[in-house]
Amino acid sequence: MLFMVSKSVEFLLAPSNVIGLLALLGLASLVLRRRRTGVGLLALSGTALVLFGWSPLGAAGVLVLENRFPQARIDAPIAGVIMLGGAVDTHITVDRRSPTLNDGAERLTAAATLAKAYPEARIFLSGGANHLFVAEPVTESRIARDLLVAIGVAPERISSEEQSRTTLENAVKSIEALKPKPEDRWVLVTSAAHMPRAVASFRAVGFNVVPYPVDYRTRGSVDLRRPAATIAEGLALSDLAAHEWFGLATYRALGRTLEFFPENIEK
Repeated sequence: MLFMVSKSVEFLLAPSNVIGLLALLGLASLVLRRRRTGVGLLALSGTALVLFGWSPLGAAGVLVLENRFPQARIDAPIAGVIMLGGAVDTHITVDRRSPTLNDGAERLTAAATLAKAYPEARIFLSGGANHLFVAEPVTESRIARDLLVAIGVAPERISSEEQSRTTLENAVKSIEALKPKPEDRWVLVTSAAHMPRAVASFRAVGFNVVPYPVDYRTRGSVDLRRPAATIAEGLALSDLAAHEWFGLATYRALGRTLEFFPENIEK
């Protein structure tokens, strides 16, 4: 139930969707001859389009998230690598019958790189299918496993769970499956913007991990001094920022996590 509610609210809070809804309501108002309301809504949608599409607002929201956890220097043996789902497009994979990665593909390439660098480490894949209305016959973890094996990771090193649909469920299912010892060092691989919510979730269930953020969407502070190259680029960053900040706030408000914006303790 919480999954369905959160997905629905996220849809309504995404700046790109809000802009579209405002424009649609504005046009409907004009058709209904409510000119003043219609013009006001259209003007508001246009202003929001410029603000979230061209200005560096979206980049700023993502930059703060991405800078929270620098990529850790791993200078000691590790028990294993946890890769969270989000790198695979299960819809296209099923329909095209071809494993298809999305713009989070660096999660998988980073896991493969770490697997090669630490040949004794276990690789754990956490992720089911998080689509709201469509149930796919395969999960992200299963597809990711096949791809890792195809590029040379020994299958006996890989284990997974295929039930989780949210970041908190990733954490719960991971600690249940791995049962880490206090001295174990597990490296957590996920997108940099997603890392704060992931770390907060894992800490909440008592699983201390070493953050290994990948898949950066911003270059750094330089992005705050320039407009987005296209409205599409700016809206994508704004949507990502809204998604992650909403997730952080919701998890904390519902008591799912112990901290709103977790600190980096791997300093």
